[in-house]
Amino acid sequence: MRLYIFVLTPIVSMKRIWELLREPLAGRAFTVKERQMLGIHGLLPPSILSQGEQVFVVMQNFFRYESDLDRYIYIMGLLERNEKLFYRVVTENLELMMPIIYTPTVGLACQKYGLIFRKPRSFSISRGLFITINDMDHVYDILCNWPEHDIKAIVVTDGERILGLGDLGSYGMGIPVGKLSLYTACAGVKPNQCLPIVLDVGTNNETLLKDPLYIGLRQKRVSGEVYDAFLDEFMRAAVKRYGQNTLIQFEDFGNHNAFRLLEKYRGLYCTFNDDIQGTAAVTAAGIIASVKITGTPLSQNTFVFQGAGEAAIGIASLLVLAMIEEGTSTEQAVSRIWMVDSRGLIVKDRPKGGITSHKARFAQPHVPVDTLEEVVHLVKPTAIIGVAAVPGAFTEQILTDMGKFNDRPVIFALSNPTSKAECTAEQAYTLTKGKCVFASGSPFKPVTMNGQKLTPGQGNNAYIFPGVALAVILCGVRHIPEEIFLKAAESLAGQVTKENLANGLVYPPLNDIREVSTKIAIDLAKFVYQAGLASTYPEPQDKEEFVRSQLYNTDYESFLPDLYDWPPPGIQCTYEDGNVVCRKVSRI
Repeated sequence: MRLYIFVLTPIVSMKRIWELLREPLAGRAFTVKERQMLGIHGLLPPSILSQGEQVFVVMQNFFRYESDLDRYIYIMGLLERNEKLFYRVVTENLELMMPIIYTPTVGLACQKYGLIFRKPRSFSISRGLFITINDMDHVYDILCNWPEHDIKAIVVTDGERILGLGDLGSYGMGIPVGKLSLYTACAGVKPNQCLPIVLDVGTNNETLLKDPLYIGLRQKRVSGEVYDAFLDEFMRAAVKRYGQNTLIQFEDFGNHNAFRLLEKYRGLYCTFNDDIQGTAAVTAAGIIASVKITGTPLSQNTFVFQGAGEAAIGIASLLVLAMIEEGTSTEQAVSRIWMVDSRGLIVKDRPKGGITSHKARFAQPHVPVDTLEEVVHLVKPTAIIGVAAVPGAFTEQILTDMGKFNDRPVIFALSNPTSKAECTAEQAYTLTKGKCVFASGSPFKPVTMNGQKLTPGQGNNAYIFPGVALAVILCGVRHIPEEIFLKAAESLAGQVTKENLANGLVYPPLNDIREVSTKIAIDLAKFVYQAGLASTYPEPQDKEEFVRSQLYNTDYESFLPDLYDWPPPGIQCTYEDGNVVCRKVSRI
């Protein structure tokens, strides 16, 4: 008998062992064999919890917190500690978690960002890149500091118009972080391929400039040519670092920048603005679905908008595109759109400064009208859409009138967060005597009227942008035309069931959003290949199988793929001085 000793390459170093315990991995789900082979036996409590059991523990802790902000801090801390567990928790509890990780709680989290900011123990997706105007000429170098190399999607903000809260500067980081967490939770985009970025050009928020906790540049916002040069450098650096097809989603830029940057970059890069195009698509989807309830064809509706900013213009433009697809002329479609801003109805030959360029298309040949109430009374719209973050804009008189003018009025109070909503679901249902088709931007509880439970729909952009992003990434779409958002809206509207419609819902339940997003991506994959917009080749013949095969899996993976077949029969392995030593006794 002869003894052979084989010293194999160490499975993990001692340094790596400690990293395994700190990084967002399996934690207490490691089996005894895994703990022994990884050299972490004794470094964790002896009880082994499956991922399902860990979900239960997380939810028990989640409900211990009394405020939504504390729940946000807890659940985003989980993202840093254990990425796969975070996404399993969120995907299994989407209706509960979305108001926490995104609107409305993310708005409060942004306002308190300096207070709740934690230095991450590792550079995980729970934190993003802060690139400042002082970093000009070095933006590419900063992008190279991000440890992940295979980035497919970037969400970027300059923090100037965060939700309905205004200029929050670097505190706006909560928005791209939240958006990208929904990319994964709602559509299965791989989290390691996502990068949240704040472009810090200063802030004009005096409160923040005086805030000792403020984490951003303490200076007034830079604008003009310097701002534009900074944005140009960022866009060039992003595609240089991550490739020409890198998706760059613009988020919460001020109106004066949002429209022009979209027009400037949309033909040069793979980019879209969610506040303009995502909001447009989800609202158009709700309107298209509402037609099945009201019985009024889309092109015979009359729309009044409270607001004429990027959301309103985006929605109106997509509705015009949808009406044109029905066979309506452009002029007739535009005539169906009435917009009210802070100075009243937008009309041609408007006095006092005229009309900004992006509003001019929807100026009506009408005498000036000062208030929304007057406009609603004169126009008698079938649908009113609020996107100006003016709380209470849909007054008792307006809601009562809408109920008088229409058998089934459409009322969309879309401003976020909840405190900025134009009206509540209860107000809309009560003042229209339960007749309205209602949707909001942030969630409202169901309302019971005359023994019937009325469930308000939530026109959340999360129904649209994750599915669009998934299709764009997988199919290698280089530029994103408006038709993609119309097709996404039609796909979403087509997934509203008869049962949903019977309850007044114009969107599928939020808990179904993962499947909804997947179907949107599949429909878009078919469209972009047919339209010649895709660059991923060879073209997959089965688009559904192609999309579903690429979705992120929240299940834990073994660090030792053949662990359960190890060691082979006749071999005994031990962990000695940082090495795995395997001994085999064999006869000659």
